[in-house]
Amino acid sequence: QVQLVESGGGLVQAGGTLRLSCAASGRTSSSYAAGWFRRVPGKDPEFVTAISWGGGSTFYADSVKGRFTISRDYAKATVYLQMNSLKPEDTAVYYCAAGSVGGSDYYTRASYAYWGQGTQVTVSS
Repeated sequence: QVQLVESGGGLVQAGGTLRLSCAASGRTSSSYAAGWFRRVPGKDPEFVTAISWGGGSTFYADSVKGRFTISRDYAKATVYLQMNSLKPEDTAVYYCAAGSVGGSDYYTRASYAYWGQGTQVTVSS
């Protein structure tokens, strides 16, 4: 089992920055990929970004490419989401996820077995 706890959400003006953290505990020695999804009320959760276990591969939704960066610190068992040039349409609850993911499945929610509780990001115009 892996437990995930997100932090770092908040209210920011358009054009601002935030850094989300996802701290893992439990079986953190397992070879899990990590991802971030976000959900707006009334809509299905959408893929934001993911990183492979080794960190050598990263994946981004077109809507965040060039603005968001995912990274991971193995020593701290933490995954980060650096969000720059934030837009009001980035407003959502952001969820961290982890799982044994491979191939093209990084974009799929079902590929991730473990999820955090979510953190709210609100971008004002």
